[in-house]
Amino acid sequence: MKAEEILAAHAAKGERLISPWEEKLQYEGRIDFEGEEGPVWVFPATYVKLRFRGRAVRAVLTNRHGYWDNYMGFLLDGREGKAKLQESGVTVISLGEDLGPGEHELCLFKRQDSCHLVTFHGFIGSPDLELLDAPPLSRRRIEVYGDSVSAGEVSEAVECCGQPDPQHNGEFSNSYYSYSWLTARKLGARLHDIAQGGAALLDDTGWYSGGLRAEDGSVSTRYTGMETIYDKLSYHLSLSDAKRWDFSLYRPQVVIVALGQNDSNPEDIMAQDYDGEKAAHWREQYGQFLLNLRGIYPEAHIICATTILGHHANWDRAIDEVCCGLKDPKIHHFLYTKNGCGTPGHIRIPEAEQMAEELSAYITSLGDHIWEAEEEK
Repeated sequence: MKAEEILAAHAAKGERLISPWEEKLQYEGRIDFEGEEGPVWVFPATYVKLRFRGRAVRAVLTNRHGYWDNYMGFLLDGREGKAKLQESGVTVISLGEDLGPGEHELCLFKRQDSCHLVTFHGFIGSPDLELLDAPPLSRRRIEVYGDSVSAGEVSEAVECCGQPDPQHNGEFSNSYYSYSWLTARKLGARLHDIAQGGAALLDDTGWYSGGLRAEDGSVSTRYTGMETIYDKLSYHLSLSDAKRWDFSLYRPQVVIVALGQNDSNPEDIMAQDYDGEKAAHWREQYGQFLLNLRGIYPEAHIICATTILGHHANWDRAIDEVCCGLKDPKIHHFLYTKNGCGTPGHIRIPEAEQMAEELSAYITSLGDHIWEAEEEK
């Protein structure tokens, strides 16, 4: 079915249907716009914004469940909320009822990573709903390649700062409070958050996709790394439907590579044998990954980092060695104050705010001129 047909099937007589192709909607993130049912969202921090006048608005989406419970986030006139999605089929989310007069601004965003995908079919509004022009997008653009910390996984478990994770089923994950999005907001920048929980740099390492059941019933027997994910538009559980991303559509001036946390599974090669063959191979491939990004973004500043989540210091040593060896003045190695020793659990909101404060200050120290590079084509 087409998006407009799906909207009509869930609307009452006289309600306003807002197609996902409506030009006054403002999107951000790597999004697959090819399907007639509507745009498909994969990555955390992907969003759609609209400004409007009217009494009520609802969002219509179809969920493609992978694991955990799945939630969408939203901001309406600055008030944040979340809504649980059905595991499959169409979910209609009420985002605002009995709204007052005047202008309203709504941001509907993806809180989680590829534990699920959503197809956005559009909005249903009250009969009086009037769409307004969205504000212009910032000329500053950031892209992050990372894991669960970059995605904001378990960030809302604030009672567990500095502690291991509590039991959860996805309800505490929120990309809005990832250090990635917090940093972008502090700098007034756009963000593409290419972050996947469990992802390491290399395939067959880390934690992502191993043991997961795909829609055809098959169970993954291998791990998928960022070397496979980074250039994809979608990669959900299996690569049978993977699509390549067109890098010309978004040209970041700052690229953050936040890998090295999950790379110690199944072997902590940097801790066990830093000068060994496996560790040397990882450093070589990490350098190649940076060169691949440099080939895509010739003028961007690339910032290499890990996080404050506990890990062996040799991973940061390895990253520093690679960055120094490349002798590229626009490739930087950044360390947080509590790098690798801040917490045994995921990064909670206060910890992410501190990381974002430090990272945004470092980016600012590079000078305003960095935002003049990589102009949109």
